[in-house]
Amino acid sequence: MIVHGLYGSGRNWGVIAKRLADSRHVVAVDQRNHGASLWFDTHSYEDMAADLAEVIEDIGAPCDVLGHSMGGKAAMVLALTRPDLVNSLIVADIAPVAYEHTQIQYIEAMKAVDLSRVERRSDAAEQLRETVDNPALVPFFLQAIDVTEKRWLLNLDTLAREMPKILSFPEMSESYDGRTLFLSGAESDYVGRAHRDRIKALFPAAQFAKIPGAGHWLHAEKPREFEAAVRTWLEG
Repeated sequence: MIVHGLYGSGRNWGVIAKRLADSRHVVAVDQRNHGASLWFDTHSYEDMAADLAEVIEDIGAPCDVLGHSMGGKAAMVLALTRPDLVNSLIVADIAPVAYEHTQIQYIEAMKAVDLSRVERRSDAAEQLRETVDNPALVPFFLQAIDVTEKRWLLNLDTLAREMPKILSFPEMSESYDGRTLFLSGAESDYVGRAHRDRIKALFPAAQFAKIPGAGHWLHAEKPREFEAAVRTWLEG
């Protein structure tokens, strides 16, 4: 099961999911307040982990769970609270800690788009390039627009209100003893040496790997290398 990050959707993972599906059943979810999933007034990691548990219970068998960024935190909480549902865990470029850097500027950028003038995604791209500091993120955000209905497939109001929860990580007393890989971008600072003690306290069997030349969006920047690392891990 693949769990996307903030502002994403299962659709963002389509290529990697399809390639991994050559040897296993792959489910790429849309998290609450994202994509085709329901909108709620809350967006805590306890909420997201409970949603993921429902999906796995519906599948009827424990899953290997891969989560990126916010999805990685949700996957960690799932493993800590429902270890019976998780065969193994892959956490992509995130640690079980609170971060100071906010993502609220991207919500403001998306809200600033005049959707009444958007007839095709390129119209929105032109507006987003004026306010988004990282041009590589513009195509990513464009996937969250329903051009026909002229709306965002993101509950921007709830995500903005719940941003402090998204940036944090709940206090957890449990630990997950299953196989766990923390896979990071070598150019990213999201998972550092300072986080190792906390990671090992919650995930005693944790192993660590880095993808050279990749930053936080490692699966998009180095998709082949990312897929190879995940496949090697899954095949044990």
